[in-house]
Amino acid sequence: MVMVGATLPPTWAMVGWFAVIAALGVFVAIPVKRQLIDVEQLVFPTGTATAETIRSLHADATEGPAAVEGAGKSRALGLAALVAAAVAVLRDVPFGSVGKILPSVLPLPLRIAGRQAAEWTLAIKTELVLVGAGALMSFRTCWSMLLGGVLTYGVLSPSLLEQGLVADPSYKSVVKWTVWPGAALLVGSGLTSFALDGKSVLRAFTGMAAALRRRGAPPEEERDECPAWWFPAGFLALAPIVVVLMTALFGIPWGAALLAAPLAVLLGFVAARVTGETDVTPTKAVGPVTQLLYGGLAPGNLAGNIMSANVTGGVGLHAADLLTTLKTGKLLGGSPRAQFVAQLFGVATGALVIVPAFRVLIPEGQVGGDEWPAPACLVWAGVSKAFAHGLDALDGAARGAALIAGLLGVALALLEKFAPRGLKPYVPSPSGLGIAMVVPGSNAISMFLGGALAELWRRRRPRSASLYVTPAASGFIAGESLAGVVIALLSAAGMLHR
Repeated sequence: MVMVGATLPPTWAMVGWFAVIAALGVFVAIPVKRQLIDVEQLVFPTGTATAETIRSLHADATEGPAAVEGAGKSRALGLAALVAAAVAVLRDVPFGSVGKILPSVLPLPLRIAGRQAAEWTLAIKTELVLVGAGALMSFRTCWSMLLGGVLTYGVLSPSLLEQGLVADPSYKSVVKWTVWPGAALLVGSGLTSFALDGKSVLRAFTGMAAALRRRGAPPEEERDECPAWWFPAGFLALAPIVVVLMTALFGIPWGAALLAAPLAVLLGFVAARVTGETDVTPTKAVGPVTQLLYGGLAPGNLAGNIMSANVTGGVGLHAADLLTTLKTGKLLGGSPRAQFVAQLFGVATGALVIVPAFRVLIPEGQVGGDEWPAPACLVWAGVSKAFAHGLDALDGAARGAALIAGLLGVALALLEKFAPRGLKPYVPSPSGLGIAMVVPGSNAISMFLGGALAELWRRRRPRSASLYVTPAASGFIAGESLAGVVIALLSAAGMLHR
């Protein structure tokens, strides 16, 4: 909303909005859990992996090798977190007359179109959070991001500047143009992948009816399950609030607002099924579907277009998130009812924290810039502009680039699905290419470095890598993120001068 220039509602209103949307997603998970986890026993890969990790980390000392491995993973995570936090402090906190000890960017000794590569954002950031993120990605996604970053900022951007389509080589200037082909590539590949999984989509719609018909768990398990009536009760309590908030906060007509909650339940079930089968929640598919619908129902309403998709996307994400956790609980013998209640407390607390934190941590006007690129938000904002105002608002070159990128996304998704097995590792990831067009080139380089180091580790020491890559990468992310939040809060309180 900030990126498109919309006025944000008051803090208390946004807290209520996020709490209601998240809670509705939690309630949607009740009937879905019984169908997807108890009946069909979908794998939910992250939930299954989490269960195995928890078993390893909490292995009893008498369990021999498992206990040793668990302790080693904990040490790797803790050490990586300390290193990343130290890097954040040395980079972001001034030390008297010495100033900041580490630079935020390490320039590359290259010149592009007569300028230093760093002016085109092609540099190495000293952010271990990006290295950790790359280490957790597939190497195919990482090299695709590097390829996309080099093409975007080393080839396309100089051409755009020469033609006068961008004002300067800065990230904020370039991304206003590249967001259109980037969004088109992501949406084209996302919708194509979603459509190709026809069996999963069909099972989602047929399974929805089965989930709602199902009366409950076996008697011996019923005391740990959420009663079936909780879902309709939660829906009837929360759906009217969603409708009122959509009309009051975002100016969405009543008739259009009434469609949001039932559509969110339907698409939430689809999103949850795809997550259970593939570990990817298809927000790039369900979001644009909603935006396209509301672009026709409430044309020109940018804030309404964004937040109507937030209903379906938010409900789907929170339902899929809880179901992933419930899968972990199922494998470890946890109580679904206790997890459900805990999640409700979690979403309420999250809403209370996140909205004020956004206003404190992110300086006004900087979201979408080099320091706070928010690539997913850039794509969402770009799609909203296209659907709310029509593609005629773009210049001809941007429309042509968006069309070509959308077709490329479709083609790459088809190659992912149908290419021979030996060829698939060499097919560029559409997600990697698309994200590279909406983040600074330095982000793509740092993530590639993380992915390359993890891949080299896996090839040289596969046993060691299987144990320590994930905890070490997670430590980098957690350590720098927590240190960064503390530094930002101290700066906002005037205790640090950055």
